[in-house]
Amino acid sequence: MTKTRVLTGITTTGTPHLGNYVGAIRPAIEASRDPQVESYYFLADFHSLIKCHEPDRIAESRREIASTWLALGLDTDNAVFYRQSDIPEIPELTWLLTCVAAKGLMNRAHAYKASVQENLDAGNKDTDAGINMGLYSYPILMAADILMFNAKKVPVGRDQTQHIEMARDIGQRFNHIFGEEFFVMPEAVVDERVSVLAGLDGRKMSKSYNNTIPLFEPEKKFKKLINKIKTNSLEPGEPKETEDCTLFQIYSAFSTDSDVAKMRERYAAGIGWGEMKGELFELLNEQLKGPREEYQRLLADPAYVEGVLQKGAEKARALATPTLDRLRAAVGLGRFI
Repeated sequence: MTKTRVLTGITTTGTPHLGNYVGAIRPAIEASRDPQVESYYFLADFHSLIKCHEPDRIAESRREIASTWLALGLDTDNAVFYRQSDIPEIPELTWLLTCVAAKGLMNRAHAYKASVQENLDAGNKDTDAGINMGLYSYPILMAADILMFNAKKVPVGRDQTQHIEMARDIGQRFNHIFGEEFFVMPEAVVDERVSVLAGLDGRKMSKSYNNTIPLFEPEKKFKKLINKIKTNSLEPGEPKETEDCTLFQIYSAFSTDSDVAKMRERYAAGIGWGEMKGELFELLNEQLKGPREEYQRLLADPAYVEGVLQKGAEKARALATPTLDRLRAAVGLGRFI
């Protein structure tokens, strides 16, 4: 049986929060248990350097993210779990792809165009002010991440589909120039069912809005954050709408269908916001208590986490090394004998 190879990268610039868990981590861990799927999950730490020049923050984020995925039950016997920076073949392939990628293609990248527009809106005569080459060319690094392992499926948010299209363009260009099907063309997988959680202020939960609820905060602080979630002024006993309610949305993401239906009835009956926040805290705390303890244990044992990542890198390089040897030979950089 041929397995479908799926690849997902996690940028290492922040602390995992409830939105990350529901939108990416939980479905990825569930998918990794599918016997028909070959999962590659990596810490995209090269990507983090594009916008973050704080070494301590990146180092801490790498530890937190690796420990989070392991604490939540990622089976590293089935999934290949590694750091991008532990695979030296990745930056080398990035250069090979850079030498065939069209500059015009990079000009059309959404992130680059958005940064140029910000300069225009600010009246800056230099439309490239503050834009480094990492931001400009990172779609090529992303293409290398994907094409190195010939991943067939790449789960992404809808705003990331352009990067998969670019990876296809660059891979096809390389195949055409060097006359062989070196790369499988990846397909973006956008799951519209995946929840996008709202944060403390009702906007999308995001570290850029400073409205997140970190996944493994200590219990007391976690409860305080739940209590800070924005609500309206309706009193206990007054019927409440579930639509656009952050509390109900988060509750639904962690509950069974039957419990969600019961909670919907309690909203109609006028559940108080304080009571609802208490219910939500108890629900989340019960589900996260065990993983939180394991997370703290893993943070205190960096040698173990390092060992897991090194084993993952060995698995990844077992594929990447011969692939790059073949690509080197294709472009004329092979060994003499």
